[in-house]
Amino acid sequence: MELARTFGGKKFMWDGEVYADKREAEEVGQQYRGDGFEVELIEEEGHCFLFTRRVAKEVIVEGQPI
Repeated sequence: MELARTFGGKKFMWDGEVYADKREAEEVGQQYRGDGFEVELIEEEGHCFLFTRRVAKEVIVEGQPI
């Protein structure tokens, strides 16, 4: 399984887990959504995979500008 996929022009990262059934994957996906992630679920070869993404709300840059 590749680590990243694009859905709707947005890059999503695989969560690293292989789910045996869709129900389990959907439950975990709901937890991710509750934490502010966007979630895509795919089914391949009898297994389910979750891909997630979340936009950074704040970027903190340390150090002096160049």
